[in-house]
Amino acid sequence: MEEADWSAVTGSCSGTLGSHLARRLVQIGVRDVFSVPGDFNLTLLDHLIAEPGLNLVGCCNELNAGYAADGYARARGVGACVVTFTVGGLSVLNAIAGAYSENLPVICIVGGPNSNDYGTNRILHHTIGLPDFTQELRSFQTVTCTQAVVNNLEDAHEQIDTAISTALKESKPVYLSISCNLPGIPHPTFAREPVPFFLAPKVSNQIGLEAAVEATADFLNGAVKPVIVGGPKLRVAKAQRALVELADASGYPIAVMPSGKGLVPEQHPHFIGTYWGAVSTTFCGEIVESADAYVFAGPIFNDYSSVGYSLLIKKEKAVIVEPNRVTVGNGPSFGWVFMADFLSALAKKLKKNETAVENYRRIYVPPGVPLRREEHEPLRVNVLFKHIQASQMIHILLFFFFYFHDQYTQQVHIFCEVNENHPS
Repeated sequence: MEEADWSAVTGSCSGTLGSHLARRLVQIGVRDVFSVPGDFNLTLLDHLIAEPGLNLVGCCNELNAGYAADGYARARGVGACVVTFTVGGLSVLNAIAGAYSENLPVICIVGGPNSNDYGTNRILHHTIGLPDFTQELRSFQTVTCTQAVVNNLEDAHEQIDTAISTALKESKPVYLSISCNLPGIPHPTFAREPVPFFLAPKVSNQIGLEAAVEATADFLNGAVKPVIVGGPKLRVAKAQRALVELADASGYPIAVMPSGKGLVPEQHPHFIGTYWGAVSTTFCGEIVESADAYVFAGPIFNDYSSVGYSLLIKKEKAVIVEPNRVTVGNGPSFGWVFMADFLSALAKKLKKNETAVENYRRIYVPPGVPLRREEHEPLRVNVLFKHIQASQMIHILLFFFFYFHDQYTQQVHIFCEVNENHPS
């Protein structure tokens, strides 16, 4: 038996950490990397520039780079930024914390100290003047889902791939520090083109999914005027399409929470506006809070979204759909049921019910569009409101007309009296 030619499989040993990281970013969908150059990341940036599939975008400061990567992740699914050690890392920290709160996978890459400096008790520039290189790492531990400090080529391949795959699976930012002397050194683990990731899809517990759908369908089909409200966690659950599918099938009106703007199509025929308690879009709050059942998909109820916890929402009327859990009113809760699976399955079980949509259209007054009542047409609430508003405006205009007319008349009268008493 002939000996296998392993060179055909592994190729030469000319692959480097920098080229591997660049290809990984391209494979996961990153085309633009936002960066601020510094002496700890220059070699790594050279390898990113050399990658044809990547465009390096220079930013004026690290905070801008972090927020640019945040916006890129919202639009493209994943973002990346590259900054320098400590002085750059601490500057980008606030943007990464924001990405963490918004469930955005941002790869934050930091050029770290030379691998030969670890353990030497040396004080480096770009630090706080102590021989401790972990200050930056410790700062990122609370705002990233995993952290990797790459200062050894032997396990660099595993550390990089683990960090990137964790960001994609958790939909959270990660911290990746790479020693400044390592990106250009060849190593056998980087000898070949990186094999594309295969991230196993999350699959709902089928028995739990069926039970959750059955309980929710019974709950909603017994309601008179149910509504749907989309929240910010629709993004991390990748359930935007499933929500639209549910709205189409059920006929319910659909609103969006303020922090979920952009995740619900506002051109949908059943869209009624932003639900934000007392400051909701006109007529939207009335429809949501008067409903006898509501489906909240991916909500976050904090002081901002609830207008100081003043929402007129009752728990017993609500179906709360989290990315991996469903709770029906005050009743059962079903775990390991994923939002997209649940909404799609629920759409097939609901009876068509457009009562709440009809109620909305009955009271809705288009801004700046006068409504006319046809002969023998029943008087509707929105037509009545429009006439009341119009009559109020007429009264206001008449008031100002007579007020200024009286003022003008008085001035003319005074002028005439003066002329009569003091002829020229």
